[in-house]
Order: sequence, then structure tokens, then C-alpha cells
Amino acid sequence: MGTRDTRSTSATADTAAVDGGPALFRLVRFWSRRWSNQALTRVTREPDGELRRVQHIQVVEAVAAVLWTGEEAAVTDVAEQLGLDHSGASRMVRDAVAAGYLARGDSTRDRRRVVVRLTDSGHELLTASHDWQRRCFDQLTAAWNDHDRSQFASYLQRLADETIQ
Repeated sequence: MGTRDTRSTSATADTAAVDGGPALFRLVRFWSRRWSNQALTRVTREPDGELRRVQHIQVVEAVAAVLWTGEEAAVTDVAEQLGLDHSGASRMVRDAVAAGYLARGDSTRDRRRVVVRLTDSGHELLTASHDWQRRCFDQLTAAWNDHDRSQFASYLQRLADETIQ
């Protein structure tokens, strides 16, 4: 009568404590609003420069991801990597080429196909972006012990590898 079933409350509390889905998306929402304000803004001076810089980073990361697989990168690949339509990806690639981060060229596999590659500046931007990402990870997990940091990094890498192909 007056007894409450603590199993369902306890199970709910346990589930809430390890509920990865909402925690993941809480982090995505948090960082998606903030990273563009922090990511390598020291070089931009023109209006919309920060947004453009973030777009350059996104395109460089997308091209690098394709190249990492051993394939050549085309605008279609950038569109797929970034979840954009072809015209949006084409504009972003065009801007990254104009900024000197990418270079266009003919495919070595199909002369009819135009591909993009990273320039030296593109490699530098990619390196700077990854350095910033590592610093963020280090700051966010600074209070954790080395084992927990390593384990979490391993799980993040596994999630990315299994999700993004």
C-alpha cells in the first residue's frame, strides 16, 4: 500500500546517469554554437571573416577525409562529407580555392573529372585546426586521469570511425 517500487525509479536513475544519446546531442548543440567563435579567428579581419574561415576549415577537413581513404576528392565528395547540396559545396570549394587552401586539377583516373587537393596553406590550416581540436579536448578533460582521457578518446575515435565512412 504505502510501499513504492524503487526498481523502476532506480532503473530510470541508472539509465539517466548513462544516457549517452542526449548527452552526445547536448555536447553537439553546445559546441556547434561556440566553436566557430573560437576556431582560429585571429587571422580574419573582413566582414563575415570568421564564418568564411570556419567554412574553409570544414572544406579542408572534408577534402582531407576523402584523400585519407586513398581516393581523389571532387566537389561531390565535399558535398557528401558536409551534408550539402552540390551547389553549396561548389561555392565553398570555390571560396577555399580563392583563399589558397585548395587547388583544382584534373583527375589522374578520369581526365573528364575535376578534383581538388590541399595546398601547403590547406595543410597548415588542417594542422592548426587539429591542434585547436586537441587543445579543446585537453581542456575539457583536464580534470580526468590519463586512463579515462585515453579511454574516452578511444571511444570517440571508434564512434567517428564507425559512423562516418
